[in-house]
Amino acid sequence: MDIRIGITNSPREISFESAQSAGEIEKVVAAALESSAKFFKLSDNKGSVYIVPIDAFAYIEIGSEASRRVGFVA
Repeated sequence: MDIRIGITNSPREISFESAQSAGEIEKVVAAALESSAKFFKLSDNKGSVYIVPIDAFAYIEIGSEASRRVGFVA
């Protein structure tokens, strides 16, 4: 699952691949936004943890779960 997170006042975005499903990621972000949480955490395939502060959070783009094809399609 490809994840891209936009940060306010920053020209770059956080981009990584996660083993979590789109539903799990949506639940984590929605719960943090609805509560009085200061941040939310997501992890990537390599075990790195990303802590995103709610104050600087701009957007999240969750890629599709379909696997990518390699090669030519006839």
